Amino acid sequence: MRRSALANVMIAAARKAARVLQRDYGEVENLQVSLKGPSDFVSATDRKVEQILHEELARVRPDYGFLMEESGKIEGADKTHRWIVDPIDGTTNFIHSIPLFAISIALERDGDLVAGLIYNPISDELFYAEKGIGAYLNDRRIRVAGRQDLTQAVVSCGIPHAHRGDPDQFGRELQAVQAQVSGIRRTGAAALDLAWVAAGRFDAFWERGLSPWDIAAGIVLIREAGGMVSDVDGKPDVLKTGNILAANTTLHPMLEKSLKSQS
Repeated sequence: MRRSALANVMIAAARKAARVLQRDYGEVENLQVSLKGPSDFVSATDRKVEQILHEELARVRPDYGFLMEESGKIEGADKTHRWIVDPIDGTTNFIHSIPLFAISIALERDGDLVAGLIYNPISDELFYAEKGIGAYLNDRRIRVAGRQDLTQAVVSCGIPHAHRGDPDQFGRELQAVQAQVSGIRRTGAAALDLAWVAAGRFDAFWERGLSPWDIAAGIVLIREAGGMVSDVDGKPDVLKTGNILAANTTLHPMLEKSLKSQS
């Protein structure tokens, strides 16, 4: 695969920032961890990784704006472009030495998501997609799974916990989906869930209450891998609602119907 200039920019930034994650991974007792909110941990590593990503992306595209998990919104001179960055999606996994977390970077142009990168530095799996070019895992083209029957599908989800989300609604949704599919999984990293749907490992993923930096890159990956992404309730802007459903074009409407019936 011959990479575009944009791909090279994003990949170089992610790999440089990933060195911090590789260094700190497993050193839980040495991490400076504070509590940002109920079950929402933030570490010195989070902030350092975000700083590196910001510096590297701004160095190459100095006028672009940013939307980042830790630093929030940073306006750029170029109002048509914005980076959407999550330094560690799956911070709780990282703190507990569970190797399921990722750097997530997306580029938005005139409100349209045009590129996305999700990188797990422990497995060294780098997922990248660019609008109109396709989705790739370590330079190998990937596609969503082609299963047509929910009874053969493995579906991933997010689970509300510690005063976040609506456990009762999730319980109803889980019961409705569980009765139709082959298996349910929960990884604790929405970006990786979406990347794995794009790669055909999971057949679908749904979760409510996510932030733009959790899902922006994954949305590009799913679409470029031939899949379908929407708001769980059919609302127009999934980045604003944070309630996401992703699957191939056959399973998506089936799952959407099941989930909507529990709203």
